[in-house]
Amino acid sequence: MPKLILTRHGQSQWNLENRFTGWWDADLTEKGEAEATKGGELLKAEGLAPTYAFTSYQTRAIRTLWLGLAAMDRAWIPVEKHWRLNERHYGGLTGLDKAETAEKHGKDQVHIWRRSYDIPPPPMDADSPYDLSSDTRYEGVPVPSAESLKLTLERVLPYWDSAIRPILEGGQDMIISAHGNSLRALVKHLFKVPDETITGLEIPTGNPLLIELNDALMPSSARYLDTERARDLPELP
Repeated sequence: MPKLILTRHGQSQWNLENRFTGWWDADLTEKGEAEATKGGELLKAEGLAPTYAFTSYQTRAIRTLWLGLAAMDRAWIPVEKHWRLNERHYGGLTGLDKAETAEKHGKDQVHIWRRSYDIPPPPMDADSPYDLSSDTRYEGVPVPSAESLKLTLERVLPYWDSAIRPILEGGQDMIISAHGNSLRALVKHLFKVPDETITGLEIPTGNPLLIELNDALMPSSARYLDTERARDLPELP
């Protein structure tokens, strides 16, 4: 049965600075690079050999995949990039310090923006320095102004069904290097996690999540490879 490896990118510069990142293209820190390399080493030690890879259009996820595959001696496998695997768009919160935002708007309001399933943050202004609608990589892409986790799931799922699932149905093991919320959306779908509990799921940076799938491409087992940094996982469906 195919194995699916989900890896959240290593620590980014804006993770370190405690800023809302979303679609902004923050790069990895040295710690993030080390996390990505260690993730690949753990996968290699497990004897895992994915034959196909997917990632987003964002540098931190792409470089995490590069470093991980290099550590596995698998840099040569096919890689497909797509904007639908991008992080959730944080709208008008993009670039703001999380602690300062909580002081300004109140912890409860920020918690709603960050953790509610279907309430997006305020939209990004058209003149925002973080607006990426004119970025060449997103030519022809409907760049959102803000997204909830629900909206993130709604853009990830069509790509799962059209591009990712067929590879798994062919029996190939796969690695997806993406982001906290795009991966949370996939976990919600695969594990059938209820709306009211999915936002409490935390996915650590740079720690490969190994999911073994059954004939119906439903999880039969799941575990983080770095047990010291593992987080709780949903019950198997």
